Amino acid sequence: MEPLNKKIEELTTHNNPVDDNKKPFKPTSAFVGASWIALLVGVVGYCIGLWNATMELNEKGYYFVILLFGLFSVISVQKSVRDKVEGLPVTELYYGLSWFATLAAIILLIIGLWNADLLLSEKGFYGISFILSVFAAIAVQKNTRDAKLFKDENL
Repeated sequence: MEPLNKKIEELTTHNNPVDDNKKPFKPTSAFVGASWIALLVGVVGYCIGLWNATMELNEKGYYFVILLFGLFSVISVQKSVRDKVEGLPVTELYYGLSWFATLAAIILLIIGLWNADLLLSEKGFYGISFILSVFAAIAVQKNTRDAKLFKDENL
């Protein structure tokens, strides 16, 4: 049985569609900081809004779980898309499930807000803070992956 690192190295060196001219740039500290700040502002703002909301506890739980589900699903999409680009094996089942989970989280939030007895401004607040959070999670995941790539290659 051969070592896993050797097998991964063979897969990435022979089937890697990313040529040397298209390697990602090292993320700047400003972009990394802005991404983390956006993620914290989105998640903390969303949670503060839930904490102060006058809705039932089960409704608060629903919206909180949708946020967690959305964050996890977009990170899975980003990782599987990036793996495919880098030539790493990704099953179509996992790739499809990641996209399905992302769309499901967004649709469930929309349905929940559509049917909620909230002011239109509150619905907008939850929608915007959710989108800010999931977009920032993608950026943070990308920055983390890029930083690790540069650290591993000593660039």
